[in-house]
Amino acid sequence: MATEKLQGITRRRFLSGMLTASAGAVIGSSLLAPRTAMAATDAKSTFSGDVIHGSHWGAFRAKVENGIWIDTVAFENDPHPTAMLSAVREVVYNPSRVKYPMVRLDWLKHGWKSDTTQRGDNRFVRVPWSQALDFFHHELERVQNTYGPSALYAGHSGWQSCGKLNTAGTIMQRAISLHGTYLAKIGDYSTGSAQVVLPYVAGAMEVYEQQTSWPLVLENAKNIVIWGSDPIKNLQVGWLIPDHSVYGYYQQLADKVKSGEINVIHVDPVKSQSYKFFGGKQVPVNPQTDVPLMLAIAHTLYTEKLYDEQFLADYTTGFDQFVPYLTGEKDGVAKTPEWAEKICGIPADEIRELARTMASGRTQIIAGWCLQRMQHGEQYAWMIVVLAAMLGQIGLPGGGFGFGWHYNDAGTITSAGPLMSGFSSVTGVEPIHQGSYNGYSTYIPVARFVDCIENPGKTIQFNGHSVKFPHMKMAIFCGNNPFHHHQDRNRMIEAWRKLETVVSVEHQWTATCRFADIVLPATTTYERNDIEQFGNHSNKGIIAMKQIVEPMFESKDDFDIFRELCTRFDREEAFTGGKTKMEWIEEIYNGARLQGRGIGVRMPNFVKFWEEEQFVSFPEGSEWVRHAAFRKEPDLEPLGTATGLIEIYCKTIADMGYDDCQGHPMWFEKVERSHGGPKSNKFPLHMQSCHPNYRLHSQLCSSDDFRGTYAVQDREPVYISTADAKARGIVSGDIVRVFNDRGQVLAGAVVTDDYKSGVCRIEEGAWYAPLEGGKPGTLCTYGDPNVLTVDIGTSKLAQATSAHTALVEIEKYTGPIPSVTGFSGPTEIDDVNPLFPAMDIA
Repeated sequence: MATEKLQGITRRRFLSGMLTASAGAVIGSSLLAPRTAMAATDAKSTFSGDVIHGSHWGAFRAKVENGIWIDTVAFENDPHPTAMLSAVREVVYNPSRVKYPMVRLDWLKHGWKSDTTQRGDNRFVRVPWSQALDFFHHELERVQNTYGPSALYAGHSGWQSCGKLNTAGTIMQRAISLHGTYLAKIGDYSTGSAQVVLPYVAGAMEVYEQQTSWPLVLENAKNIVIWGSDPIKNLQVGWLIPDHSVYGYYQQLADKVKSGEINVIHVDPVKSQSYKFFGGKQVPVNPQTDVPLMLAIAHTLYTEKLYDEQFLADYTTGFDQFVPYLTGEKDGVAKTPEWAEKICGIPADEIRELARTMASGRTQIIAGWCLQRMQHGEQYAWMIVVLAAMLGQIGLPGGGFGFGWHYNDAGTITSAGPLMSGFSSVTGVEPIHQGSYNGYSTYIPVARFVDCIENPGKTIQFNGHSVKFPHMKMAIFCGNNPFHHHQDRNRMIEAWRKLETVVSVEHQWTATCRFADIVLPATTTYERNDIEQFGNHSNKGIIAMKQIVEPMFESKDDFDIFRELCTRFDREEAFTGGKTKMEWIEEIYNGARLQGRGIGVRMPNFVKFWEEEQFVSFPEGSEWVRHAAFRKEPDLEPLGTATGLIEIYCKTIADMGYDDCQGHPMWFEKVERSHGGPKSNKFPLHMQSCHPNYRLHSQLCSSDDFRGTYAVQDREPVYISTADAKARGIVSGDIVRVFNDRGQVLAGAVVTDDYKSGVCRIEEGAWYAPLEGGKPGTLCTYGDPNVLTVDIGTSKLAQATSAHTALVEIEKYTGPIPSVTGFSGPTEIDDVNPLFPAMDIA
C-alpha cells in the first residue's frame, strides 16, 4: 500500500513529511524563547503608535513601539475599566504561547495506535505546518471511513473569541462541517441546568436575557434580594466587549442603600464583593441548602397569606398542585421555617422575617448561576420563579426575578442601534462524509462528555429523550480548554486514554494541549484584525479591533488554519465564501450599516470607519421592563411554556417520570453536603469553585506578572474562614493541601472573616499543573479545583455540571514544596530517530 492514496494523501507523502519533521525538528532553546521574542516575520514590526482593540475585559488602546506592544490604556468610552486589562498584553508574550505545530512524540511514532497513557507527559515534536494539517486531515478521513460521524466529537466549545469574524468554535465547525457530520454537544457549563428547566417553567432560557433597566429598578424597588450572585465581581468581563457602564448604576444603588431607600439582602455564605460594595444584610445560608430556605419562605408567604392570589390565578398554573408538598400533606413533611432551619442554618424567625420583608414592597430577585451548578440545580432555578410568582410582581418595574443580572452589562439601556451578524458555521454546502450514526445519538449533553468517552453504548435520560453514547474516537478542540471546565480531573485523565486522536487549536499551552496529540498554534485576537460590538446588552456601538502586533512565531489565524485544512478536501472556496478576511469584516460592518439605515441610524462607509473613526456610537434606546408585555396581555403575549403561563407545576416534566426532577420544585438531599450533610464527617468543608475575580475562567491564568499579583507562594489562593484555619493551624501565606477522595491540590491559604465556617473557595479557571504529567491521582502543584469536584449530572432532566457539590479537607502542607508546573510549553522533547518503524495509517 506504499503508494496507494487515502483520500488525497499518499502514504509516501505522509511518511516522508513525518521523517522530514523528525530530522529537522528544531528542538531545545528555540522552544523556550523569552516572552519578548519577536514574531517569526518582522517585515512590519517597526510600527509605532496607538492601536484600538477590544477584549472580554473591555476596549483599549495598545501602545506599540517598533512592533512591540509595551502598554495598555483603557478605552476612553469605558467609565469603569477593570484592572484585568493590564494582563492582556501578557497573553501575547507569555512563556505559555503555543509557538509551533507540535505532535505528541508517541503519536508521531505510532499514530492512532499510540500509547495513550503517555498523554499529558508533555513530550512533543515540532513539525511543519503542512505536515500537521496533513495529519489532521488524515485522521478526519480515517475516523469517518472507519467509524462514521458518531466517533468524531467536534462540537465542544467554551467562551468565544472576541470578534465577529474570528470566533474560534464557529470557524472550526464551519470547516469540519464541510468535511463531514460529527457528534455535537448541547448545553454549556455556565447555566446547564437552568437553561433546560426554565423554558418549561418561565417560557425562556432566561439566563442570557436582558434584564429590566436599572433606572426603573432604582426608582421602584424597595427590596433587592441578591441570591448567590456577585455582579460587582462578575461584570468585569463580557461575552463581547463590555462597556462597564453598569457600574454607574451600582454606585447609585450603594447610595440608596446607605440612605435607607432600598434594602439589599445577600443570600450567600460568603461576604461577597457585592455585599461589601452595596452594603445591606447577609443571610449566610449553609451551602447547597437554598431550596429548603426558599420552601420555608414560600411556606410563610402561604400560611400568613402574604402571597398574591390574583397573580397566581391569572398568570400561573399548578400552584394548587405545589401546595400539598409545601404544607406536608403530600409527604408528611411541612416545609416550615423550623424544618428549614435544621438544614440551612438560618433561624426560623429570621426566615419568617425575610419572607415578610420580601412581601412588604416591590422586590427584585437577582439570581446567580453558581447554585444551579450543584446536584439538583434545576430545583433552585424553579423555586426562584415560584417565589417571584407568589410575590406577584413579575412584569413590574423593580419587581420579579432575573437570572442574568451579573452577565453582559445587564440592566443597562439597550441602544437604538443595529446588531452585527458574524461569520457563520453554516455554508449550505453538503459535507463530503454523511455516514450513519449507527443508532448512536447525534449529540450529548456537554457536561456528560467524559461519561460518553468512558461508557460507549450506555443510554442516559436527558430532557425527555434517550441519549445513547457513541464510541468516541477523535476529538477536536478549538479555542476552548475542557481540562479547565470539566469536573473530576483524575477520572477525566483515565477516560481520555480511550481516545485515539485529540487535536487542539490554541494559542496558550493549556492542559488540553498537553493531553492532545496534534497541537496547532493559533494567533491571539491581538494579532489579527476583526470587528466587534462595544457593549453587550447595551450595544453602545461598533469598534474596530485592529491588529496590534504581527503573529508570534508560527501562529496562524483560525481562519487560515481551517482554510488550509479545507484545501485538502477541495472545500476552500466553500469555507471562505470567496472572500478574504478583510472582505468578511467589511461585509459584516456593511450588514449593520444597511440595518442602521432602516432604523434611522447613519454610519460612515467602511473605509472611513476602519481608517479614521474606528468607533461608531449608537443613540440611546428606551427603558424596558422584563416580562411587562406578558403581564399586560398574557393572552396576546404568552410565555413560551406549554400553557403560555408560568408553570409552578409542569405536566411536561412530570410526564418524563424522573425521580430526581418531578412535576414541581422539591428538596433533594445531595450526595455530599457540608454542615452535617452526607460525607461531612470525613470532608467537612464545602468548596466553592465560582467565577474568578482575576480571570475569565482559565483565560489570563498564564499571564505570569498579573498572576503574581494574587497568587500565594506561586499557588492559586484557597480562601478559608478564620475559625477553620485556626482549627487546622493554618495562617495566611501557608501552602496547604486541599484534598478529598477524588484528588489533591496545593494552594496558598488566604484566611478571612468573609467566609462562613465550613466554606472555602478555590476559584475556577486555575490551570491544571500536575506533579507527574499524565498520571491520575498525582498532586496538582498549582490548584485546579476541578481535581476535587464531582462529575455527576444535576438530574436526568438537564444532566448538567454539579461542580458546586464538592466537599474537601485542608491541611498545612509539610512535604517538599514542588515547583509549579503548567505555565510553559513542552518541557521534554526527544529527538526522533528517522529510522523508527513506519506508522501504519492504513
